[in-house]
Amino acid sequence: MTADPGGNGVASGPATNPVAPATTATGSPSSPASPAHVGPPPRAIPGSGEKHRHVLVAVVLDKPGVLNRVSSLMRARNFNIESLAVSHTDQPEVSRMTITLRGDDVAVEQAKQLYRLIDVLKVQDLTAEPTIEHELALVKVRTTEADRAEIIRIVELTHGRIVDVSADSIIVEATGTEAEVDALLALLRGFGIRELVRTGAVVMARGSQSIEEAVKR
Repeated sequence: MTADPGGNGVASGPATNPVAPATTATGSPSSPASPAHVGPPPRAIPGSGEKHRHVLVAVVLDKPGVLNRVSSLMRARNFNIESLAVSHTDQPEVSRMTITLRGDDVAVEQAKQLYRLIDVLKVQDLTAEPTIEHELALVKVRTTEADRAEIIRIVELTHGRIVDVSADSIIVEATGTEAEVDALLALLRGFGIRELVRTGAVVMARGSQSIEEAVKR
C-alpha cells in the first residue's frame, strides 16, 4: 500500500515493491541455471577423409598366386585399383608391382600391409616422393582423308608417335605422365577413338635410393 499524498493515511493503491531475488538455503542469491551438458564433438572416423591418388611400389617373389593375394587384400580394404603394372627386375625370380589407387591417407596406410603377405619383400609409398612417372598408351583413332593431316599434327605437337596407318584409322603411341596421356586422349576423342589400351603408370624414385637394392639377398 502507498500513502496518500495529502497525508490523511488513506491507502491509494497496491504496493509496487520490486520482487526480491531468489535466495538459496544459506540466504545468498541463487545463480542462474547452468546450460545442459554439451558432449565432445564427434570424432572423425579413420579412413573417411578426402580421397587422393596414391602410388605404391611392391617388390615380390615371382611365384604363382602372388598377384591374386595382392589384389585380394586391396579388395578386402575396398580399394579401387586404377592401374597395376607388373614387370621383371634385374634380380632373378623377383618382380616389381606399381599400384595406383585412390583413397584417403589413413586408409592407404592399411594398404601398406602388403609387406605382411607371403612372398612380398618390400612395399614403398612414392606418392609424396620426387619420381619419374611414365605410362604408355596405344590409341586407334578413326580417320578420313579430310582430317588425317590434322590428327598427325596433333600427335606431333604432343610428342606422340604414329605406329600404324590404314585407310580409315591411325594407331598412335603416347607416352608420358597420366595427365599428359589424358590430355592427348581428350584431343583425339573429337575424331573418334576406336580402341584404347593403357599400361598404367610405372614409377621410379629420383636420386640414388633403390627399393630393389634394399631387398637384395
